[in-house]
Amino acid sequence: MKSRRQEIILEIIEKQAVGTQEMLIELLAERGIKTAQATLSRDIQELSLVKQHDADGVVRYTLPAEAVNEKNIFEESVLSVDYAMNTIVVKCRAGMAQGTCAAIDSAAHHDIVGTIAGDDTIFILVRSEADARRLAKKFMGEIFPKRQGLK
Repeated sequence: MKSRRQEIILEIIEKQAVGTQEMLIELLAERGIKTAQATLSRDIQELSLVKQHDADGVVRYTLPAEAVNEKNIFEESVLSVDYAMNTIVVKCRAGMAQGTCAAIDSAAHHDIVGTIAGDDTIFILVRSEADARRLAKKFMGEIFPKRQGLK
């Protein structure tokens, strides 16, 4: 059932713009598949789906192969970057944190211990405060190349 559900999820997002889990749950139900939000969340994570703007500017779920590279997704979605101790906090436009977090994860920064994303905020745990400072500055340089300070 899980593999069939995930196949249908991929079919749905390929054929139409789906920007929320609620919408995806409704579209699955229309196809006779009832699923809980937590199950859908796991499916989205296992399929490595990300949210990005399509050609029409609509935010939608896509496969990572269709996603933009890390620099472009940062420019498009990140509003601010700051750190405290060994944790980096990335504030994003609403609905963009998970896709941005997936881009960070796929880049496999060796200093990152782990990441977690909500709707508009990402927490990045790194090994030390020095790593947090360096990586936060790197992220800021990708978003705002002419801006030196954080926030």
